[in-house]
Amino acid sequence: MIKVSESAIEFLAGVIKEQDIDNLHLKVDVQNPGTPAADCHLGFCEADEMDDGYEVQDLGPFNLYVAKDDQPWFEEAAIDYEIQGASGQLNIKAPKLKGQAPDDDAPLFERLSYFIDATINPMLASHGGHASLTAVEEDKAYIEFGGGCQGCGMAKQTLSQGMQTQITSTFPEINEVLDATDHALGENPYY
Repeated sequence: MIKVSESAIEFLAGVIKEQDIDNLHLKVDVQNPGTPAADCHLGFCEADEMDDGYEVQDLGPFNLYVAKDDQPWFEEAAIDYEIQGASGQLNIKAPKLKGQAPDDDAPLFERLSYFIDATINPMLASHGGHASLTAVEEDKAYIEFGGGCQGCGMAKQTLSQGMQTQITSTFPEINEVLDATDHALGENPYY
């Protein structure tokens, strides 16, 4: 269960009331759990649209629905509303949400995948793209682009002038980063 402070319950109950919709509650779930790109989403829901894939947390004036599959990521999670001067801020803290960086002695593939997710993908996300590691063979890493990067005319430059430099300077055992993407299948390239 997520720990929800009294101030957060009071604030969220007021926000729900302003919507003027009967039987309105909140649900929380995670996108990309266990990765540096993990994000928590808190949104409105109606009780009758929720299925048994959610655990119900009765908070008094409203229910909080937590996706059952996401519950391990919400271990030690808390929602609080902190007053700061004349305004306030709702904070959701979920220390397990992003997982943990692999240890230095973890396999190269695991460490490099995490590095791509944590360091490179946030930059690519600004163009609606992402990259994933598909293989490591000897001193070569194979990257596959997706989203706005798949089919993008700048993918080659992104790989050779940005990603390769970052990867080879962080992982000296990698000397070359190669594109394993079928760019002809790109549906919405950035360029």
